Order: sequence, then structure tokens, then C-alpha cells
Amino acid sequence: MDEVEVVVAHSERATLRVGDVFLKVDADQARIDAEIEAMSRVPVPTPQVLWHQPPVLAITALPGTTLGRLGGPSTGSPAGWAAAGAAIRKLHDAPLPPWRGRAGRSVDALAAELDDECASLVTNGVLPADLVTRNRRVAEAALRPWTPAFTHGDLQIAHVFVDGDEVTGIIDWSEAGQGDPLYDLATFTPGHEEHLGDVIAGYGADIDIDVIHAWWSLRSLLAVRWLSEHGFDPFAPGCEVDVLRSLM
Repeated sequence: MDEVEVVVAHSERATLRVGDVFLKVDADQARIDAEIEAMSRVPVPTPQVLWHQPPVLAITALPGTTLGRLGGPSTGSPAGWAAAGAAIRKLHDAPLPPWRGRAGRSVDALAAELDDECASLVTNGVLPADLVTRNRRVAEAALRPWTPAFTHGDLQIAHVFVDGDEVTGIIDWSEAGQGDPLYDLATFTPGHEEHLGDVIAGYGADIDIDVIHAWWSLRSLLAVRWLSEHGFDPFAPGCEVDVLRSLM
């Protein structure tokens, strides 16, 4: 193998691919520890851990492809999206881990972080005030009591692999733990609302769509500045800023 592919890289962590092996380099050892522990507990397919030598974790590649990406077209069938919903439900029904994940932050902490971030976005001219104000109101519906589930915590569409209508694996478990299950469903579906019904059908439960929309607003508002500062473009077509505009 004579090529190393940089999958993602920023100041906190990087992921490289060498053939069929992924090498994850993380400055925070606790994240790698959480990822390994989560993968050992979940009832859904995950990569195989090959070895772990801090700060590097080596895992196998997964068969299949993702259903698409944020800002791009969906490449998956309705059956594939429904299969992803069923896998997410299986995860959420699993026994709770003993730790909280990213989806398990308290309502008070989230509200405070959201208020600070909204003020910063407007004060620094990152986003128009009306866009921020409207989405802050939409986000309010996510700030409610919830029953904890085993959540992935960063269930982006790029982290779920399928082959036809079968989920072949889910990657990137460093944010996993107890949390709000609708956070996972909302993280998986922004920019692909046309498949939200397929995901919910596979999930097999009544879902409050207003809360899904609220999480789309909340996550996008919190992500815009971080993404811009770490070399990503939340203003690209179909990405976080367009998600916010879609909720106006």
C-alpha cells in the first residue's frame, strides 16, 4: 500500500486510511477509551478494533457505503434509510452504559451554551440576526425532559454504512453514552428531510417531528462557528447554514 488517505483532520483529531485499515489519532485519550468501550457494548455492527496504542486506534474498514452526506444527494434507497432507522432503534433499546454522552448534556447547560453561541454569531456578524433569532425559537422544543437511551452522540449520515437494505456498520463512537434518543435521529437526517419518514418507519415509534426540527436548529447553531474555525464550510450548499434557512 503506497497511499495514505486523510479522511478528516483538524486540531483535535485526525483519521487516516491505509488500505482497509483506519488509523484514528486523538489528542484526548478519554475519547478513544469511550469509543472502544462503546463498541464493545452496542448491539449493532461496528468496525473491529485491530490495536490500540495511545494516541492511535486502528480499526477495520466497513463493507458497503454511506447513504449520502450532508450537502450532497442521497445515494441510498428508502429501504436502506429504513434499515438505518431500525439499527438506531436497536441501539436505543440496548442496556444503558454507565456514562453520559454528548447527547446527554443537561437542558440547562445546552440552553446556556446556545444563548452564548447565538449572541456570538450575531455580534460577530457570522449569521443574520433574524436567522439566528428564528432558529433559537425553533430550538426551544429540544430543551425538554427526555428518557435516556444508549445514544451514539455523533450519528452523522457519513457514520452509517449500508449494503442495499442492510446496515453493515456504524463508526465513530467517541461521543456515545446515555442521552436523548431524538438527538441521534436528528443528527442523522438534516439536509435529507425527504427520507425522515423512511427512518422513522424503520425506527418503529411515534416521533415528535417538532423536536427533530428543534435539534436541527440547535445543532446547526452550535456548529457553525466551530466548523468555520476548523477548516470546514458550514455555508456550503445543503450544509448547516442551509439547514437553518430551511427552518425559517
